[in-house]
Parts: sequence; structure tokens; C-alpha cells
Amino acid sequence: MLPLTAIRPLMSSAGLDALSGALPQTQQMGPSAVENLKALAPAETVTGPGSVAPSSGSFSSLLGQMVQEVNGRQANAGAMVRELQSGGNVSLHQAVIAMEEATVSFQLMVEVRNKLLESYQELMRMQV
Repeated sequence: MLPLTAIRPLMSSAGLDALSGALPQTQQMGPSAVENLKALAPAETVTGPGSVAPSSGSFSSLLGQMVQEVNGRQANAGAMVRELQSGGNVSLHQAVIAMEEATVSFQLMVEVRNKLLESYQELMRMQV
């Protein structure tokens, strides 16, 4: 949820003008944008409950891959901050963006973990 201080600039006339200026751009996309998206990833059809295709990996390997990706983002952000502190060829913007990407990735991972744990606990509470 956005804090009230983040919403106030949108309520000003300049904020409303910026939002209304973006509306014609989205309307100009038209049906051709949707057709382009359809061409990128063709939809697969499902024929019934028994037709689930086997996945290429297990769920635990998928989670492990996600954790490794978050760890990589955090390591990258740490390296960029160290290089910035030592006067390397990294701009402040790049370092802050890398830190925010790592923070958001970590927060998402924690929320997914919380949901998985909550679901597991709900399953354990079910009576058979």
C-alpha cells in the first residue's frame, strides 16, 4: 500500500496532467499490441485433468534456483556498493538500483516462503 505522502503528488494538477497525458499513449497501442503479445508466447491447450505435462524440474529445484538468484542479486549489489565506495567506475544510480532490486527480490522471496509455510500449516490442521 502506498503511503499518503506518495499519493499526494498524484492528486496535484501536475500529477493529474501527467496521468491524463499517458492515457492517449496506451489507447494508441490498439489491437496490434495484443496481436504482438500473442505471437510471442502461443497458448497451450489443456484437454482434461489427466493431461498435465510433466515439468522439467522439481518444485524444490525451482525454489533453490530462485534463492540462488536472490543471493546473486544481493552479492551483485554488495559488489557495486564496495566498488562505489572505493571510487570505482560505478555510478550512484547503478548502485542504488542494484540495492533496490536485491531488496525487492528478497522481500518477494520472504513473502513466498511465508505463503508456503502458511499453506503447509493449513494442510497440517486439516482433519482426515
